[in-house]
Amino acid sequence: MAGNLKEVRDRIRSVKNTQQITRAMKMVSAAKLRRAQDAITQMRPYADKLDAMLRNILSNLEGGDFETAFGEQRELRKACVVVVTSNRGLCGAFNSNVIKAAISAVEGKYADVRAAGNLSLLFVGKRGYDYFRRRYTDIALLDEYVDLFSDLSFDHVAQLAQMLMTAFEQGEYDVIDVAYGRFKNAGVQFPELETWLPVRQLQAEDSNSRRAWYTFEPDMESLLSYLIPRILQTQFHKFMLDTHASEHGARMTAMDKATENADELLGDLRLSYNKARQEAITKELSEIVGGAAALGG
Repeated sequence: MAGNLKEVRDRIRSVKNTQQITRAMKMVSAAKLRRAQDAITQMRPYADKLDAMLRNILSNLEGGDFETAFGEQRELRKACVVVVTSNRGLCGAFNSNVIKAAISAVEGKYADVRAAGNLSLLFVGKRGYDYFRRRYTDIALLDEYVDLFSDLSFDHVAQLAQMLMTAFEQGEYDVIDVAYGRFKNAGVQFPELETWLPVRQLQAEDSNSRRAWYTFEPDMESLLSYLIPRILQTQFHKFMLDTHASEHGARMTAMDKATENADELLGDLRLSYNKARQEAITKELSEIVGGAAALGG
């Protein structure tokens, strides 16, 4: 019985230590989440408006107005999927959901491209890279930007965006998709697979598909030559900020749940400890009473 009591005490001590760690991680993630959430909530309306404007312009250009490779719809022969996950775990199913979105593209949308050996995966974040490098050895895996989250400034992220844009212009890829986590709030994050290049065209039934009568100063060519790359870089930066906020939201939620689970487990362990202790006391009292009765008899 003494051995059982010691075992329960050790488990209680272990759970308390774990709870202290999860509570501290929750507080750290909450502090990081506030900054990350501010960044994406300020960025998203601006990025979405620029994306809508870019799609409207490129969808309604007439022949000879302006030529850009970024809106060119090509025959699908070569593709790249950018997989954006976190560097660390302990954030629930966040990384798994983003990886599943990437797998759906690899094994579905781009199955023929993969079979032809023309599919590439580029990784931002170690979790996605660690998963695919063990299971998908037939795909070109690009890990030069795995540590991009160490610096999420616009200029730093724009370097990767520019590299991909150049590769698309030169015909190295016909399509570039991005699998990332879209942030809604601390408790809800959505895995997304979005086509970044070529720029998505407006549908014919879209009410905004009529010609956009923008006035360009100084002239259309020089202005769009500068604006289109910057808008695409802004969109790519939004993918990174979305995933960054989603990671901290998912981790804060996971650590909060782990802390609650530790409370429940501690309650069960304390109840087990008290029961075992009571049984030990009752047994000792019974032995004492029995011994006294034997002596008196």
